[in-house]
Amino acid sequence: MGNTKPRVDVPRNPAEELKLATKIFAKHQELGTASPLNVLQSHTWATNGPTVATAQALQTEAEELQRKLNQTYEKRDLLLDEIDESVKASRDALLGIYRDNPMALGEWGFDVHDSPKASVKKA
Repeated sequence: MGNTKPRVDVPRNPAEELKLATKIFAKHQELGTASPLNVLQSHTWATNGPTVATAQALQTEAEELQRKLNQTYEKRDLLLDEIDESVKASRDALLGIYRDNPMALGEWGFDVHDSPKASVKKA
């Protein structure tokens, strides 16, 4: 025997919810005055329906910006690998030069800690 009360999920993902809202609003408009959704007293499609397209446009824009952001991070990371090596090499060279006074590396912008590193206790 089948489930007599199936669960009907609403997507939690904004992009998926907007796709669903677009379908609902289109069907509501198609049925016009015969739409069963005309009974809604609040959160009506007459009020919220026109905003679906705006929200969808903003979703598309956000996805494009996310794509560009990811590309920008990838380009940065390609440069950062070499920069990271320069920073570490500079630290090592300066530690050799200021061997008796490693706190002097603070003048170069390094965070220098004179307390011992906390030990990690194993369980």
